[in-house]
Amino acid sequence: MKVKMPSADTATPLERIPSVPPTIAAVPAHVHRPMWSVMIPTYNCLQYLQETIESVLAQDPGPELMQIAVVDDCSTDGDVKALVDAVGKNRVEFFQQTSNLGSLRNLESCLNLSTGHRVHLLHGDDKVAPGFYTEIDTLFTKYPEAGAAFTHIAYMTEDAMFINPPFEREEGIVKDFLLKMAITIRVQPPAIVVKRSVYEQLGSFFAVHYGEDWEMWTRIAAHFPVAYSPKCLAHYRYLTNNSITQHSIKTGQNVRDIIKVFNIIQNYLPIDKRSSLRNAALTNYAIYCASLANNLYFTDTEAALVQAKGAFTMSKHRRVLYSLFKFYLKYFIGYNHIKYLWSKFIFPGKTIKLLLLPFTF
Repeated sequence: MKVKMPSADTATPLERIPSVPPTIAAVPAHVHRPMWSVMIPTYNCLQYLQETIESVLAQDPGPELMQIAVVDDCSTDGDVKALVDAVGKNRVEFFQQTSNLGSLRNLESCLNLSTGHRVHLLHGDDKVAPGFYTEIDTLFTKYPEAGAAFTHIAYMTEDAMFINPPFEREEGIVKDFLLKMAITIRVQPPAIVVKRSVYEQLGSFFAVHYGEDWEMWTRIAAHFPVAYSPKCLAHYRYLTNNSITQHSIKTGQNVRDIIKVFNIIQNYLPIDKRSSLRNAALTNYAIYCASLANNLYFTDTEAALVQAKGAFTMSKHRRVLYSLFKFYLKYFIGYNHIKYLWSKFIFPGKTIKLLLLPFTF
């Protein structure tokens, strides 16, 4: 089913990156309000979209209780509507922008098109595990004061899935969630559901294309309690080739945007904690970028150099400098070249792990 899109924010219709949070209008009184709105923003993620939709349909309570919609930002990788029609079988609404507006405006459209009391923004390359909506419902029922609720998450790459230790050991309202979010991101988009009234009060995503979710969840934490379950019930696809994250890492836009996010977050924090929390956040993200540089060295040296430079720009902490030392040592001795020569000409099929142990860290 294809539905006509509402017009974009008339105040700044051509501004791809809004400078202030766009307004999310209240649902008109005559419109039916289901409990859930699962809004799936898409752009060039067709190869994953069927899996995403099916993960929702597998726990669909029916149209009276759940709105399910795909909102496409003029993808160029295939016929998104045809896939939605085939998989959704008239259960999934389909909206398409009249022109490519960018991820922030597409998220804004998702929120304005939603009619449910609770909104789940599920990106078109992510998915939810069985029991996700039941668990979120339990959280909102137990903790009605919560403006948002989220679960633990697994990370998917092209080759594998991995799960970090739970953010918190116990279910409940997260203590000092604002201060924790100010230091490092604690939640990824597929794992969190937000009350629509919260978006109506605080507005939509803005300012950056990378890290916009970090800013949004921190903004919510500054105004509302947030509930959490340690059950791993959402799956986040990490560093896909066409993702905004991957592009930002290649160009260094991630560093520029994250610094901007940290500066915005300062406005949500107690004045006496702003400086120390910002420094801690910069150090944590610099460690992440330095680690990225070491990992990307083997597959994308140019992107690795960009991340190494960004890490050094953000922090001179000893952990950052040590990680950068490892990276540049490998870079200057030509670690990849040595590996190739060893395996190709010296001892074909044999490992050089022991020889290069001092440089693998």
